[in-house]
Amino acid sequence: MQSRQRVVVGLSGGVDSAVSAWLLKRQGHEVVGLFMKNWEDDDDGEYCSSNVDFVDAAAVADVIGIEIEHVNFASAYRDRVFAEFLREYGAGRTPNPDVLCNAEIKFKAFLEHAMRLGAARIATGHYARVRERGGRFELLKGLDASKDQSYFLHRLDQAQLARTLFPVGELAKTEVRRIAAEIGLPNAHKKDSTGICFIGERPFRAFLERYLSREPGPMVDERGREVGRHLGLSFYTLGQRQGLGLGGQRAGGGAHAPWYVAHKDLEHNALHVVQGHDHPWLQSRWLRADDLSWIAGQAPPPGRYGAKSRYRQADAPCALAFDGAGALRLDFDAPQWAVTPGQSAVLYAGEVCLGGGVIDAAERPPVVRRPASPVRAAPR
Repeated sequence: MQSRQRVVVGLSGGVDSAVSAWLLKRQGHEVVGLFMKNWEDDDDGEYCSSNVDFVDAAAVADVIGIEIEHVNFASAYRDRVFAEFLREYGAGRTPNPDVLCNAEIKFKAFLEHAMRLGAARIATGHYARVRERGGRFELLKGLDASKDQSYFLHRLDQAQLARTLFPVGELAKTEVRRIAAEIGLPNAHKKDSTGICFIGERPFRAFLERYLSREPGPMVDERGREVGRHLGLSFYTLGQRQGLGLGGQRAGGGAHAPWYVAHKDLEHNALHVVQGHDHPWLQSRWLRADDLSWIAGQAPPPGRYGAKSRYRQADAPCALAFDGAGALRLDFDAPQWAVTPGQSAVLYAGEVCLGGGVIDAAERPPVVRRPASPVRAAPR
């Protein structure tokens, strides 16, 4: 990288992007901050606090001594991310909007805007790294394994990576906090943001009900007995434990163990639930994914890799193959828990993130399709 470049940093109001901007300025770059507003339908500060975040970002820019621009990407976000989010939930799948937001907003709309500002590179506070080898760019895991965010960045391409810097990817989160406090950043101890930006801390089901209609149906156990009623398959995800309204069975036997969502029967509008975290119906030895995206621009050869079928899990050893339709299939050495259609399957070769796709199907044991007579379940 040249000794001095114009770098536009996405300042979110959080500590990671703040320290990223400071590190780049210390390296001698001309740094400009850019705050992205991606949601505005009900941005009243109670749940989606972009106004508060902008104040924090502006305060950081003032301390560091850089300019900051406020840009509204809400229209692009609604069209490119939120509309797909609703389509997927309406189809009974569980999408990952953070993955799509990175590909469509943070590293597309934001990158294009930064280039219009004369930037040579953009930077964000993601915990990941970029390495150039032989004129090609690789996406690497962040060195802090507990904060690595390469999973959410796996749809980036060569052109995007060529212009992207991840300054905190080489650091541990504790070191980022230490730097922020040492240089007097006002958000040094600000709590990390959680959840999806347009949902924030609000109840997830209540938010979805504003956009998707209820279609109640039976909750059935592994024997096909109705043990409760669901509000609509769109409002549940595989592996979900909270919010089912089920306690231990009062009739028909069965241990008083927690209930989990194991399967969605779209044909019969039935939600299959099982008791126990390690129930066989929650385990899958293989998955299929389509809508593939590869960082190198082409698929890796079939063979042995590591993969994540959800964020915050260790790479699971697996064998990669492709079917006649071009979709990938991963066969795992050990069963994976609650593999969920709509989520991302991301492939790794050691520390290198290769890319991945959207989970379309996974191993499921045969289920009893037609609910039998109801079984009373204790309310939770």
